[in-house]
Amino acid sequence: MRIRHGWLGLLLMLGSMTCAQARDDLPHEIRLASEVWEAYTEADGTGLGWDIMRKVFEPEGVSLAIHSVPYTRSVGLVQRNEADAWVGSYRDEVEDRVFYPKHHYDTDRIVALGLEDKPVPTLESLGQYRLVWVRGYEYQEYLPNVHDYREVQRRGGILGMLDLGHADFYIDARPEAEYVLKAASHPERYRLTDLTRLPLFLGFADTPRGHALAELYDRRMAALIASGELRPIFTHWHQPYPFD
Repeated sequence: MRIRHGWLGLLLMLGSMTCAQARDDLPHEIRLASEVWEAYTEADGTGLGWDIMRKVFEPEGVSLAIHSVPYTRSVGLVQRNEADAWVGSYRDEVEDRVFYPKHHYDTDRIVALGLEDKPVPTLESLGQYRLVWVRGYEYQEYLPNVHDYREVQRRGGILGMLDLGHADFYIDARPEAEYVLKAASHPERYRLTDLTRLPLFLGFADTPRGHALAELYDRRMAALIASGELRPIFTHWHQPYPFD
């Protein structure tokens, strides 16, 4: 029994040393790039998205270094190894010099914003309409039967495009579509229609540092999903929990 206890103590000590060594090998911060999304990834570090990332990384001694930039630039920063990961990617959205972890951290509720007098769109009928979305979101890869679409640089002129008949529906995640709708002087003239949900991932730099951080991310996400520790964060921000 004494020998068995000795071996057990040695194995526990070696395991502790291995975990400590793995933690020492990690960077002390992760450089995260993201577009500014209201109540999600604000430039001041507040929002649901940033709270999730802090819960994932900070208990492991990895702090967040936030870069608030337009979406397409956030991807470019990662591809140039000027950031470790960007926030809000759909899986396999980008292939060059990036890679994706196993776990998603949230889901996007994708909606169509259009005039109230337009037919109610569905996933199956989207191909019948002229669609518009923000450049870089690549919804044609994730929505079926999409043929006629335009990409715009910013959301500011969306309502005008719908009013003038230059597009039938604007496609975006619900929070961003609701933000666009806030600028309408007569919001009752428009309708939001739920289409689908798309899992959201971090897109990591395809470097040894990026792979090490992604391995940590996947390990932590698996533990947090199993324990339900992320649920209070979604409750706090009044958003649906994506792991039920």
